[in-house]
Amino acid sequence: MTERQYFIYIMSNAHNTVLYTGVTNNLYRIVMEHRSGKGGAFTKKYNVTKLVYFGSGTDVRAAIAREKQIKGGSRQKKIDLISSMNPKWNDLLETYYP
Repeated sequence: MTERQYFIYIMSNAHNTVLYTGVTNNLYRIVMEHRSGKGGAFTKKYNVTKLVYFGSGTDVRAAIAREKQIKGGSRQKKIDLISSMNPKWNDLLETYYP
């Protein structure tokens, strides 16, 4: 039996001025929902469509705790986290799901 993967992700808008952090068990689906306007009011209002960071694991409680830790951090900590994995702030969905 395959273990379920949980993803902690950060998305941004085209100009990288807005950051949204979330957790999901299906990264591709949730990004496509945000892009199509089916996400929450915040992501729709600020046109949050670009996946700029993600991490994964098999423990849902750890994923939720990590999401809360990231959300509770400063904007600069989020920027540093994104830049450590994705220095050019490319859309990672296009890299990992071509």
